Amino acid sequence: MTKGIFPLDQFSGLRTPFYFYDTDLLRKTLQIVKTESEKYNFHVHYAIKANANDRILSIINSYGLGVDCVSGGEIEAAMAAGFSADKIVYAGVGKSDWEIELALDANIQCFNVESIAELEVINSIACSKNKTAKIALRVNPEVDAKTHHYITTGLKENKFGVSMELLDKVLDRAISLSNIELIGLHFHVGSQITDLSVFNDVCTRINIVLKMVEKKGVSIQIINVGGGLGINYQDPNGDPIPDFARYFKIFNENLQVKEGQEVHFEPGRSIVCQCGSLITRVLYIKEGVNKNFCIVDAGMTELIRPALYQAYHLIENISSDEIAEKYEVVGPICESSDCFGKDVELNKAHRGNFIAMRSAGAYGQIMASQYNCRTLPAAYYSEDFK
Repeated sequence: MTKGIFPLDQFSGLRTPFYFYDTDLLRKTLQIVKTESEKYNFHVHYAIKANANDRILSIINSYGLGVDCVSGGEIEAAMAAGFSADKIVYAGVGKSDWEIELALDANIQCFNVESIAELEVINSIACSKNKTAKIALRVNPEVDAKTHHYITTGLKENKFGVSMELLDKVLDRAISLSNIELIGLHFHVGSQITDLSVFNDVCTRINIVLKMVEKKGVSIQIINVGGGLGINYQDPNGDPIPDFARYFKIFNENLQVKEGQEVHFEPGRSIVCQCGSLITRVLYIKEGVNKNFCIVDAGMTELIRPALYQAYHLIENISSDEIAEKYEVVGPICESSDCFGKDVELNKAHRGNFIAMRSAGAYGQIMASQYNCRTLPAAYYSEDFK
């Protein structure tokens, strides 16, 4: 249990559930990202899908990062937060016409393109606007990310990206289109990668693809290696910041970059995940035949990852110092899947205790819903409680 980062005496008047962000930790993380990436002149774009909270975006922008967007709404959120359009890259397999138009009108840095069909639509819209769309082709390097199958994206047959077998065909089409400028290649093999040897494999495959492309006489300016660096969900207190030094060093040592080429990254979870916690109150302790249920006022509507992925989050009773007992921690939503964890050891819980769901800064608040006509959770920030 870690009470230190939570101003419990000031929580009592707040309506739960809510998100609490440790902005000191966020700033420390961003400073490390900035310091370690600048050693090699790497370019970092924050993956906004992880968390688009406007206060969080403002802090990230203050450290000079760009943004990786996957929707028109994310582009609008990024620009509203002050990010420069020339640092925005736009990915996603299903870009609507209005989203493409928005990106072209904003003069974003680059589209990450995933199919010939998408190439042709972007070219057509760019032509109608008398513009040239800068694009990077997203290639599936066929590297196993060794992570959950829902968040593995770089294998041969996947809705994301272009397979190696089709790369020549897609390259030829991109080169032939009048309002397309091919400036880069994009790679992303998956998320929550904790085995950093995977990134060695990624570099090996990227080097092979770069040689293939060079043989076609195509000049590549940007090598975008995506994101995917994982965090420690089991021990957010002892391991709050991922090993960015080793992460960037792997790419510096293994990626064969030529003079004039830029290396770009798209981290999301690794930047914001550990700074956020979902704070909820105990409603009831329900005694069962073989187990006890700790029923809290947060549910899958506020944090869907456990229901969607069976994802683990460290759960702490930050109100109690009593001896730990085991509970099934569940929410109030009318779904059997509304369960945060089974056989969870918590300091003995009582009605009104505050429970913290840790490592919820990524894919937490941003994925909240109003199912059961619930109210979206508020957000509070550590720097406002000092």
